Amino acid sequence: MNCINSPIEEIKFKNQNIYLKRDDLLDEHFSGNKARKFYYYLVSDLKDIEKIISFGSAQANSLYSLSVLGKMKNLNIDFYVNHISSYLKENPHGNYKAALKNGVNIIEDENFDFEKYELNKNEILIEEGARVKEAEFGIKILAQEIKKWAEENKIKNLKVFLPSGTGTTAVFLQKHLNFEVFTVACVGGSEYLKKQFFHLESNEKFHPKIIEMPKKYHFGKLYREFYEAYNELLVTTKIEFDLLYDPLGFLSMQKYLESNIKKDEILYIHQGGILGNESMKARYERKFNK
Repeated sequence: MNCINSPIEEIKFKNQNIYLKRDDLLDEHFSGNKARKFYYYLVSDLKDIEKIISFGSAQANSLYSLSVLGKMKNLNIDFYVNHISSYLKENPHGNYKAALKNGVNIIEDENFDFEKYELNKNEILIEEGARVKEAEFGIKILAQEIKKWAEENKIKNLKVFLPSGTGTTAVFLQKHLNFEVFTVACVGGSEYLKKQFFHLESNEKFHPKIIEMPKKYHFGKLYREFYEAYNELLVTTKIEFDLLYDPLGFLSMQKYLESNIKKDEILYIHQGGILGNESMKARYERKFNK
């Protein structure tokens, strides 16, 4: 995979032209924000490391990305999950199925506590969603790509938008960009997201701006407006977006655009994670396409 350089193209969203950073095109199997976060491990000498330990949900984008990383670097991956539904076990699909195919050891353990896990010297622990300092390496490259593109196109008043889980990408992007970075909390709300910012970076000047939404969204829950945004973007741009993060990312960007008279240049960063749509689309179709 080559993190340099995903293309930027212009699309129309809600009758406004915006720029789209196509991080979904970084690599067929290793793309989106997780590819940026894991890039450090991809290019580092890990000859003394035998295993990566991580945790999250059974359909996490990080699970699949780690499975690809493990395959590329010939590393064992132990991925802990609190619960795997009986349906998923009997009908593997999406990130879960692909990770199993790539040889990940998925361990169901509702009592797993990463803070108490005792690492061996030949193991690396990566927190959920790749909320680690090492993620800064690949995200700094993303920032450099954006700065270079903006300079080449003489863009001076750029606003950068992306949704956040742990906020890792948004924080490190703001740290290495002179442009304002805007994000929205997809997991746990804005207060939770602010705490994640401080976990990664104590200096608040490097914290991105959080867009407050009028409605509280619960991560992984199905919302008609998410499904409509996904389908609208698919029709108007012919580009598929992630169903977990990108719909809220675009809705938050819409809220910003509606409340700001000044027409800044807008750049949205595609989150990748398309493989996870297999399970999400099936859920949405069962709920809303009746």
